[in-house]
Amino acid sequence: MQLAGFPFSRPRRLRRNEEIRSLVRETALSLDDLIYPMFVRHGENVVEEIPSMPGVFRYSVDRVAEKVAQVRDKGIKAVILFGIPEHKDEVGSDTWSDEGIIQRALREIRKEVKDIYLITDVCFCEYTSHGHCGVLHGHEVDNDKTLENLKKQVVSHARNGADMVAPSGMMDGMVKSIREALDSEGFTHIPIMAYSAKYASAFYGPFRDAAESAPSFGDRRSYQMDPANRREALKEVSLDVMEGADIVMVKPALAYMDVIRDIRERFLLPVCAYNVSGEYSMVKAAGKLGWIDEERVTLEILTSIKRAGADMIITYFAEEVAGLI
Repeated sequence: MQLAGFPFSRPRRLRRNEEIRSLVRETALSLDDLIYPMFVRHGENVVEEIPSMPGVFRYSVDRVAEKVAQVRDKGIKAVILFGIPEHKDEVGSDTWSDEGIIQRALREIRKEVKDIYLITDVCFCEYTSHGHCGVLHGHEVDNDKTLENLKKQVVSHARNGADMVAPSGMMDGMVKSIREALDSEGFTHIPIMAYSAKYASAFYGPFRDAAESAPSFGDRRSYQMDPANRREALKEVSLDVMEGADIVMVKPALAYMDVIRDIRERFLLPVCAYNVSGEYSMVKAAGKLGWIDEERVTLEILTSIKRAGADMIITYFAEEVAGLI
């Protein structure tokens, strides 16, 4: 006889052991989901760990292909490249030089590693003497003059072997300008992964150390998004979609899960999320102190980002996660 009030439904039945849990699991994290960020710097025979990002290194051009091959051999299929040039100037001209740091890295990787997908970050903050993301007019970034330089940068990247370009400067109209520039030079096959909803976040601190890209004055709040805004992200994404973006991105990831979900529900394009440096370094610091189980927390974070709706995740954990899943 059924007792009054006795539960008819027992969800715990489907949690009893790992076999049943794996059968009913809704979200599966795969190496196919992960993109590994890499820093390329000037010099020779350089492999230097970034103090604020344990386990993450800067590589000189002559050492980067070796590392990319190691990453590829672990099952990671894509990397995104960030450059630190020897010489910076007011406009970041290294970004469109065929002898620029990224261009030389692309050629070196292409020569040594055939089966890896190469994405280039497209911006100026690492390359300008002032650390801002474009051409300055006084203390303001001149949006439209920056667009002209972005065109030169993406064409140079494509010419030297990039598979995809990822503009991150949050300039108005950047996707349209980049699409037109690529198409006019015959690179119609190169996709654009737009940093569409990039917030002016405090989580970028370790990256600025890694890329030597901290602004020499002010901040980037006049062009990156206000962390308090949610609806604005949908506006930014819709503009990038109309301008020809192939993939849209939310950056950072962990504090912006609601934005990832909103975008996933409203747009058909693939969604990328950037699990940024501050998110990485906090886990590393707490793990080192023994306050958390670092491996479990890492997998939980990445699974949660995917559960929120990301199709792909840029993460400094990618290489470590390759040994866990």
